[in-house]
Amino acid sequence: MTTLSIPFKYDYVGSFLRPEAVQNAKQLFKKGLISKDELKAVEDAEIVKLIEKQKAAGYHVITDGEYRRSYWHLDFFWGLNGIEQTELSHGYFFHGEETAKGSIKITGKISGQNHPFVEHFKFVNQFADDNTVAKQTFPAPAQLLAELFRKDNVENTKKFYPDINDLINDIAAAYRTVIKDLYDAGCRNIQVDDCTWGMFVDEQYWNNRQNGEVSFEAEAEKYLKVNNLSFEGRPSDLAFTTHICRGNYHSTYACTGPYDRVAPFVFAKENVDAFYLEFDDERSGGFEPLKYIPKDKKVVLGLITSKRADLEDKEYIKQRLKQASEYISLDRVSLSPQCGFASCEIGNKLVDQDQWNKLALVKEIASEAL
Repeated sequence: MTTLSIPFKYDYVGSFLRPEAVQNAKQLFKKGLISKDELKAVEDAEIVKLIEKQKAAGYHVITDGEYRRSYWHLDFFWGLNGIEQTELSHGYFFHGEETAKGSIKITGKISGQNHPFVEHFKFVNQFADDNTVAKQTFPAPAQLLAELFRKDNVENTKKFYPDINDLINDIAAAYRTVIKDLYDAGCRNIQVDDCTWGMFVDEQYWNNRQNGEVSFEAEAEKYLKVNNLSFEGRPSDLAFTTHICRGNYHSTYACTGPYDRVAPFVFAKENVDAFYLEFDDERSGGFEPLKYIPKDKKVVLGLITSKRADLEDKEYIKQRLKQASEYISLDRVSLSPQCGFASCEIGNKLVDQDQWNKLALVKEIASEAL
C-alpha cells in the first residue's frame, strides 16, 4: 500500500475500546497475579482480533487500538529515557468529570533510545498487506512540553532544565530518535496526537493557564518550534500526520473554541502532511480556518463523533462536507471520527458494536461523497 494515499478517504484516529479480556488481564497484572509476559500474551491475542475486524470493516489502516496503553499520551512519555511515572494532586478538569491523576516527572536528560513503542509497532506491522498499512500513533512533542509545565510539574522541570531551549532541543532529539527507529522498523505511517492547540482555542482555559504572563503568540511559536524541530529530517516516504482535538475522556471534553487563532500557526506552519481535525459539534466552530492549510497538505474532517453511540444523519454530513469545500477542495479531504473511541483505558460511553457502526457510516459517506 503506497504511502501517497495516506490519509485514506475513510480513516480513523487510532484508539478502540479495550476488550474485557485486556481490562481483566491488566487488573490481574497490577495485583501481581499474572506476569508481564502473560499480560502481553492477552494483549497480543486481542490486538490480532482487532486487526482482523479493522480489515473486515474495509479499512486500509491497521493499529493496535492502543490496547497496551493506559493513556493516549503518558505511556509514550514514560517510555522516554529521563522520564518516570508519577501522580499529581489532581487530574485534568473536563466538563463534568476529572480525569485520572497520572503524569510524568523528569529524572534526568531526556532521550529516545530503545522506546517500547517500536516493538509495539513491529507486532502490528507483521499483519500489514497489499491492502493495509500499519499506523503508529503517539502524542506530539508539544504535548510533552505542556505536561512538563502543569502546575505540579513546573518546579521539578526547571530543576533539570533551567533553560527551556535546552529542554526543547532534548525533546526534539528524543522524538527524532523514536521516529528514526520506527522508520527503520518499517513504519511509513505516523500520527502525532496534539491537544495543545485544542486547549489554546479555549479562552477560559488560556486565561486560567497563563494569567496574562505570556502572549498567545509567544506560546504558540514555542509549541510550533518544538513540534517542527522534532519532525525535521524525516524520510520523504514517511507519511506524517497530526490529530488535533479539544480533549476526549469518558465521552467528556475539555475545551471549546474555533480553530481561528491557532490556524495561522499550526495549520499554516506545522511540518506535517495532513491534519486530522475535530469538527463533530458546535464547539469546533466553522470551516473558514481551513483556508490556512497549504495546498500541498490534506485534511481529515472528524465530522462523526466518537463520544456518543447515536449515528449521524448521512445527508447532514454530506452537507457539511460541501460547506467545507468552500475553503478546501474535496480532493484533499478525507472523513473520520473526530477522535479515538478510547483515548484512555476507561474508554468512551459506547459498546463495542457502536464503534464499528460509526466506522461503517464513515466508510459509506466517504465512498459516496469523496
